Amino acid sequence: VQLVESGGGLVATGGSLRLSCAASGFPFDDFAVGWFRQAPGKKREGVSLFSPDKGATYYADSVKGRFSMSTDSAKNMIYLQMNNLEPADTAVYYCAADAIVPLSIKSWQISDFGSSGQGTQVTVRS
Repeated sequence: VQLVESGGGLVATGGSLRLSCAASGFPFDDFAVGWFRQAPGKKREGVSLFSPDKGATYYADSVKGRFSMSTDSAKNMIYLQMNNLEPADTAVYYCAADAIVPLSIKSWQISDFGSSGQGTQVTVRS
């Protein structure tokens, strides 16, 4: 499994960013894919999860209504559109893929998200 994130950066409160993740080395349509983040001194936090079993996307409560995840199976790409960003969103964001499809973001967090990329830094200034 190979995952390469891009698109992070510095943005003002209320701004937007779009993260991209190029995926390879696994059957894209059969794996759970999503994003998690880790802020300094904090545990990893699941942000979004796409379940191929249910064809549904799940979001953490902290980002619902502001973040939107999408995938392009023709290009093996995963995206995270982040709007109305807040300083609390500052973290390194990681793209993840897992052969074992979790039932929820919380259960995925417990299993530590499968394989992930190197991450991309998102900083939101107040």
